[in-house]
Amino acid sequence: MARFAPSFLTTAAALGLMAGAALAQDFNAAPPNAPDQQPAFEGQTRAPVIADTVALKTETVVDGLSHPWALALLPDGAWLVTERPGRLRMVGADGTLSEPIEGLPEIDAKGQGGLLDVMVGPDFASDRRLWISYAAPAEGGNQTAVATAKLSADGRSLEEVKELFRQTPVYDGDKHFGSRLMLDGQGGLIVTLGERSDVPIRDSAQADDNHLGKIVRIDPLTGAPMGAGIGLPETHAKGFRNVQAAAFDKQGQLWTVEHGPKGGDELNHVEPGKNYGWPVITYGVAYSGADINAGKTAQEGMEQPVYYWDPVIAPSGMAFYDGAMFPDWNGSALIGALQAGGGVVRLTLDGGKVSGEARYLNGIGRVRDLAVAPDGALMLVTDADNGAVIRVSKE
Repeated sequence: MARFAPSFLTTAAALGLMAGAALAQDFNAAPPNAPDQQPAFEGQTRAPVIADTVALKTETVVDGLSHPWALALLPDGAWLVTERPGRLRMVGADGTLSEPIEGLPEIDAKGQGGLLDVMVGPDFASDRRLWISYAAPAEGGNQTAVATAKLSADGRSLEEVKELFRQTPVYDGDKHFGSRLMLDGQGGLIVTLGERSDVPIRDSAQADDNHLGKIVRIDPLTGAPMGAGIGLPETHAKGFRNVQAAAFDKQGQLWTVEHGPKGGDELNHVEPGKNYGWPVITYGVAYSGADINAGKTAQEGMEQPVYYWDPVIAPSGMAFYDGAMFPDWNGSALIGALQAGGGVVRLTLDGGKVSGEARYLNGIGRVRDLAVAPDGALMLVTDADNGAVIRVSKE
């Protein structure tokens, strides 16, 4: 096993990362990409800036990772970490980094595809079960897939690997695979999926004969459909662009954050059977600056986002904070940001609406995933050629 001693970021970087919103008070001052669009209700965008000046300490636990995508805590304090090129690693509580874990299914690692999410089961201590999502090669292209497996007793390989799901149709592309995995506490496995980005394939997010731009719900052991009665039997909700951030709050409600177009990232409270609009309605504009569907932002029968960002944050990874280290953060949604130096976005929620926003760690790099450690520290992975696992604690 390779050993990577924990090390602190450079002094210059640390100075830029220590303070909270006090160093980013102007993020609401940036002009929108779609200045003629108006929110559907007060507070749907540009919520008041939270005056949080907490000093943060960042420690690099492991670096030298190739585009890490997700992390999941094991009962002994170690973390499983995925690398998008197709490697699953274990980072020990003492900072040791394992060799790649053997036994992964075949993975199509190109563009945004590869090995994506990893989720540890609630009974891992007794059954060693986990789940992974990945871009799977297929005749004519690729598709997002989900498998379950058991981690061997020595932690070196996956055993009893069983594929549970493949997104249909197969598409020859390298973008918008999704995908986050969550157990919903009601016997279902939630899988978030992208609509594969390209025109016209993205229009399939509104069609009921496919999984593109959908959230699906399946049995976590058999893959049997457990959907909401719309479209295909596993479809839970539809009309999404590319959901790479999702979490359940303490009340058991599902929240997602998706990559929108230029100025259209969305926070949604997802309910079964509902349509979240893409690409018929959206905030923001195309990357070219052109309107999408004539700039339409609302239509009957399609849900409004609880919140949207224009300019975008490029969201990936989400957790609701519940810990002792940052008591003022309890109940807040924490979201990884890939855009403009990366960092972490915090949202406070009141009555199902966003009441405030803070941003932290700008300049740390593209935060692809985050999680709350048992002691309340925040754990991040940064998506880069030399990616890292970083622990964030109170100074």
